[in-house]
Amino acid sequence: MSKFELKLPRMGESVAEATLTSWLKEVGDTIEMDEPIFEIATDKVDSEVPSEVDGVLIEKCFNVDDVVEVGQTVAIIQVGGDVEIAEPEQKDKEVETEEPVLQEMVTAAESAVMHARAQTSVAQLNGTSDRFYSPLVKNIARQEGISFDELETIAGTGKDGRVTKDDILNYVKKGESKPVERISTPERAAVQERVAVSQKLAAPEKVSTPVEEKVTAPPAPEKVAPATASTQAPTSEKPKTQVSRGDEVIPMSRMGKLIAKHMTDSVSTSAHVQSFIEVDVTNIVTWRNKIKDAFFKREGEKFTYTPIFMEAVAKALKKYPMMNISVDGDSVIKKKNINIGMAAALPDGNLIVPVIKNADQLNLLGIAKVVNDLADRSRNNALKPDEVQGGTYTVTNVGTFGSVFGTPIINQPQVGILALGAIRKIPSVIETAEGDVIAVRSKMYLSHSYDHRVVNGALGSMFAKAVADYLENWDLNREV
Repeated sequence: MSKFELKLPRMGESVAEATLTSWLKEVGDTIEMDEPIFEIATDKVDSEVPSEVDGVLIEKCFNVDDVVEVGQTVAIIQVGGDVEIAEPEQKDKEVETEEPVLQEMVTAAESAVMHARAQTSVAQLNGTSDRFYSPLVKNIARQEGISFDELETIAGTGKDGRVTKDDILNYVKKGESKPVERISTPERAAVQERVAVSQKLAAPEKVSTPVEEKVTAPPAPEKVAPATASTQAPTSEKPKTQVSRGDEVIPMSRMGKLIAKHMTDSVSTSAHVQSFIEVDVTNIVTWRNKIKDAFFKREGEKFTYTPIFMEAVAKALKKYPMMNISVDGDSVIKKKNINIGMAAALPDGNLIVPVIKNADQLNLLGIAKVVNDLADRSRNNALKPDEVQGGTYTVTNVGTFGSVFGTPIINQPQVGILALGAIRKIPSVIETAEGDVIAVRSKMYLSHSYDHRVVNGALGSMFAKAVADYLENWDLNREV
């Protein structure tokens, strides 16, 4: 009989902790290897943590909403033998000795001050939202005096717009947050009364100095004249939607709200401009039809059009590196690595963007393997946090749903996104040595959205043209 400690696994170089969101097993449950035990959430992604052994869950080391560091033991599983369920330890009550009246007053004052501070912190971050905030982000917000409403306005770069540690620190660094205002509370008044009593009971040199340092009353707030009609800023009210009889009100999911905020933040941040180009992909269609069966027989997986498009985008980014950038205030960050985000639709209708890291260093077979793996694990909610961050450019395939072209919204903090339209057979004019002829060709549209703050129309159009040229000049004799 032995006990196995299930620890929080490493989830990527940039992830040091996670929040335990739910337990999938209870103490006493029998567990099989690779069976999920609990769920965690980070700023980037939600995921399940499976068991590494067969056995029985005998102890939970953390509660829901606790923050767990990588490497900490989250659960204890008994492997083999009779099961002994761990009982919570009973701590003996400590008998406190009597202390002088003065010490009691000081202790009471300190306790009241701490309670008042806690109430103030809770008040600042009081609010309801389905947007996920990690405990680390919440602690930073409390320390910097960022209210809940203000926290809701911070654009997040994490999964589905989550606010990461870097996001809130950058927000504070730019001087956009305000210091916490000290609020007069009934607890603070009680503290002052206790201090007054304690000062009568003891010599000033013994207790006056430390107590005054902890409970000095805040300066009286300045009186602010009420705003007049001429000084009040105009406020725009959102139009209220009328619900008629028979209408069904469907609450948005947490992820849906995060995606909605991320999209509106992107539109308000970047000056979106689009360029469109038609591409003849007849050679690609012919080539793929020729090799797809042999590829499936050899590799055991399908060969889709996506790897071909990803390779073309990687080569275009290599040719035009100023599309592989991000904006940081008044500076432009030119990215060394080419990491292409691949927008993938989830079964519940939401969207996730796993990232193909160093796409320019992979051959076509390597890209095909990565694309299939990321797509499969996206659908099964099995992505790691590092696999949905670090993207430098994004590609979305709107043609999967029959759309001919679209105007995609940029995935911040990137400056460009390419939408792939549906491939259609259409009549087309072909130039030949004998003259122009009309033939049936397979064609599609590329829709390129880019940030006009830093990408002008020439660069945005040349980039799209580079992708198109690469696709149209496909080698029919290529091997994969």
